Formats: sequence, C-alpha cells, structure tokens
Amino acid sequence: MEITIIFKIAAVGLLITLLNQLLKTTGREDHTFFVSLAGFVLIVTWMIPYLTDFFAAMKTMFSM
Repeated sequence: MEITIIFKIAAVGLLITLLNQLLKTTGREDHTFFVSLAGFVLIVTWMIPYLTDFFAAMKTMFSM
C-alpha cells in the first residue's frame, strides 16, 4: 500500500470536517450528512482496488 493513499484519506477527512463546521455555522445542518456521505463514498472508491488485492491475497494464502 502506498503512503499517498493515507495522506489522501487524511486530507479528505480534514476537508469534510471543515465543510461540516462551515455548514453548521451557516445553519445548514441538513447538508452535513450528505457531505459526510460523499466523503465516505469517495474514500471507499479509492480503497476498492486495495481491498480486492487484500482478499485475493487472503484467498491464495488460505486455499489448499
């Protein structure tokens, strides 16, 4: 796993936190859920190739 993906996830986390705080202070609490959901979906789509490689490695390790 590359270290850059960890920095990308951290950057998205910080951005989502800042956007949520900004939306809360402007009185748009209903939008914070959708911003958080969009950040979660973005991170999961970045992680899909790593998860498939992980499960393939587990399959080859435990198959007899």
